Amino acid sequence: MTTSITLFNGRAAEAADLAPLAFAGFAHFTAMQVRDHRVRGLDLHLARLREASDELFGRHLADETILEQMRSALAAAPPDASLTCFVSSRPGEFAPAGDDVDLDVLVKVTDPATAPSGPLSLDVVVHERHLPRVKHVGEVSKTLLLRRASARGFDDAAFADRSGRLSEATIWNLAFWDGEAVIWPCAEVLPGVTMQILTRRLDALRVPQRTQEVRRGELGGRLAAAVMNSWTPGIAVARLGDEPLVQNQEFLRILNAAYAEEPAVAL
Repeated sequence: MTTSITLFNGRAAEAADLAPLAFAGFAHFTAMQVRDHRVRGLDLHLARLREASDELFGRHLADETILEQMRSALAAAPPDASLTCFVSSRPGEFAPAGDDVDLDVLVKVTDPATAPSGPLSLDVVVHERHLPRVKHVGEVSKTLLLRRASARGFDDAAFADRSGRLSEATIWNLAFWDGEAVIWPCAEVLPGVTMQILTRRLDALRVPQRTQEVRRGELGGRLAAAVMNSWTPGIAVARLGDEPLVQNQEFLRILNAAYAEEPAVAL
């Protein structure tokens, strides 16, 4: 059965609600996987929405307002689902905001996602996202770069900034492993919720981790790599561009074990 539920400000979305949003690019969102009516990192999702609203709109909605709308959307959904929560404003894009900005919430519930099994091969392209710390909509470049990478025989694309530092991938955070510590790239990236969950749970488990600059030419066959997002805490990366990477199952085990330590909170 296919799940498709869309609520706009807490009620079933109608065409008149969705039409202004069809091609709008001034909004932000968070995406999560719901399992048995529960979500990991719910506090991080809510913090993301608050902070992004403050950045884009100068104000944010109360957490309970967001939660009520999520719960309403999930009321008719199966126990396992994908949930995406978007926040936009009136007036929309290409208009000054004035002193009174109204915020709208659109919640979409669909079937649960299934992550690729991997390992993945990632093309490396020079790309820096605008407002990298905000999970905003309308990023045409990510889909374009994914498709160009696919046309060149890769599974997806990873990004390097203008100084050559590896940062993230299209819809993934990127992490490395040198056999002793988890290495997070020192670059401008979106701090994904799964990445934040892993960071705090690795700390609790006393697994060494550090942030440092990683460049493609420095991989040297000595590092393992993985990508993660709301679908999964870790998928192995086989190569970055023409650089083969170490395959280390212990790294994936550590990531999965750390993620499993995060409590799943009922919505």
